[in-house]
Amino acid sequence: MRYLTNEEFRIASRYLFLSMAIIVLEKDLEQIENGAFKIKEPYMNLLRHMEQLAKNERKNLRGQMRKGNIDVVFIQKNDTFSTYLFMARGYEEERRYFNPAVRKKVEQLYRELMVEALKDLAQSLSEAY
Repeated sequence: MRYLTNEEFRIASRYLFLSMAIIVLEKDLEQIENGAFKIKEPYMNLLRHMEQLAKNERKNLRGQMRKGNIDVVFIQKNDTFSTYLFMARGYEEERRYFNPAVRKKVEQLYRELMVEALKDLAQSLSEAY
């Protein structure tokens, strides 16, 4: 049974997947930093900007969650599924996600962040020249 409104669920799930995307960005930054790239700076700038965009959005979502008394908590993960508990207004709703679907959702968010960051960086580069 659904206890959370569509908006509450949208906010909480976006927060959850954005948090996962930030972890991926941090690991990618570390890989590039320690990797054998000849020219690292453009990649590092892009990923840092993506990370900043993601953290700003997550901060805004966290504020909305605090106002709406919304929370999401990891319960368990196995080879196939990850389970999270979504809470709002005193109600609890457990959701199971197919792990490949989680990966796909995080990848989609990663792409959104990349497009937004590339637009921002392209604009700042065009203003510089």
